Amino acid sequence: MQMAQKPSIPKGTRDFGPQETAERNYIFDTIRSVFRTFGYAQIETPAMENLSTLLGKYGEEGDKLLYRILNSGDAFAHVDPDKPLTPQVCEKGLRYDLTVPFARFVVQHQGELSFPFKRFQIQPVWRADRPQKGRYREFYQCDVDAIGSRSQLCELELVQIVDQVFERLGVRVLVKINNRKVLTGLAEICGFPDKVVDITVAIDKLDKIGLEAVREELIAKGLTPEAVSVLEPVLTLSGTTEAKLATMREVMSSSPTALKGLDELEELFGLIEAAGVGTPTELDLSLARGLNYYTGAIFEVKALDWQIGSICGGGRYDNLTGIFGLPDMSGVGVSFGADRIYDVLKGLDKFPKDLISATRLLFANMGADEVRYLLPLSGALRRAGVAAEIYPDAAKLKKQFDYADRKGIPFLSITGASEMEQGVVNIKNLSSGEQKSFAREDVGGILEFLA
Repeated sequence: MQMAQKPSIPKGTRDFGPQETAERNYIFDTIRSVFRTFGYAQIETPAMENLSTLLGKYGEEGDKLLYRILNSGDAFAHVDPDKPLTPQVCEKGLRYDLTVPFARFVVQHQGELSFPFKRFQIQPVWRADRPQKGRYREFYQCDVDAIGSRSQLCELELVQIVDQVFERLGVRVLVKINNRKVLTGLAEICGFPDKVVDITVAIDKLDKIGLEAVREELIAKGLTPEAVSVLEPVLTLSGTTEAKLATMREVMSSSPTALKGLDELEELFGLIEAAGVGTPTELDLSLARGLNYYTGAIFEVKALDWQIGSICGGGRYDNLTGIFGLPDMSGVGVSFGADRIYDVLKGLDKFPKDLISATRLLFANMGADEVRYLLPLSGALRRAGVAAEIYPDAAKLKKQFDYADRKGIPFLSITGASEMEQGVVNIKNLSSGEQKSFAREDVGGILEFLA
């Protein structure tokens, strides 16, 4: 006899039971409520996109992490052996993030939208990455973007949103800020303007692998030791934001692109100060964020009290919609990594304790007649907003008590034949032991007791 195969799920994915789902919804609801207070509207896009939409938007490394979807039917029936296989059998892919699908959405629906268009989106994304702690193959992103304005007020709003979200979640964070124009200027002043992507990808790893490893990677990418030595003092700058900006203006005075980025940074930090943002912010000139579509400000958010990677990040992109035929439509956005935020809240024990105790009152099942007697009352309580259950089987009372205990249900009603004759119901507070009897029609009195 063949043994049944043990069920499993793919590495890098997770199941979420009732408790975890309630905790995740707490995160989503908190983030969603903050987004709405700034006037952002929710949209959704399909889980899959045409590969032509996705490819070339995330850099070479990102393209490797795209999940391709095999064409339906006999995908290999008409394969030409003289042509690359993958484009012939895979026309679609799972979305890698929510920003590129958003850009496609804006272009496709531009006639229906009012600009600047402020949207948020909370959906799963997929990456064919190597699973490890804090890194998953399937995970949710919570994105918020404003497109159709170049104003730095949009960047400020994103910093304010980060500030309010993590204040409500009770998590201390640091917001790191840089500007891709500054990084482009770095490539110019070190003499390798054509290596800006290689430089930013390497710089983005500074926190993870250290300065010496970044130096080796840059040299391996074709930079000279002299060029790397030009970059190093900039990457290791310390001091106040004002001091960093002043030093950078001197070092990069020959690059108009870099000076423009420094102007934008100075304006943004001034707005942050004027707005009274409580979350600490830091100018981090090593921050690169390895996505090709960023062109201005870039953001990364780190938890201060829990060791994990970035839990939120994003930036300004001027050219993304131009790829889809809508030029000169600048946008800026950040993405909240819900799964990493979940791990931080769990690790710091920041979730409210009563998230899953949805059911307030359990009616014990004493028999068919008693159930019919209780049905009108249970319906009235639900209409009044109270979560109430009737135990489905006429089981032993101990089993029904155990059910209430395991689910954390605070009130139990045991109503039998004698209560039916009197037209009443008994309700017991399982925590205090207090028990009261109510007329079945006294919904108001019952609600007061359950409050």
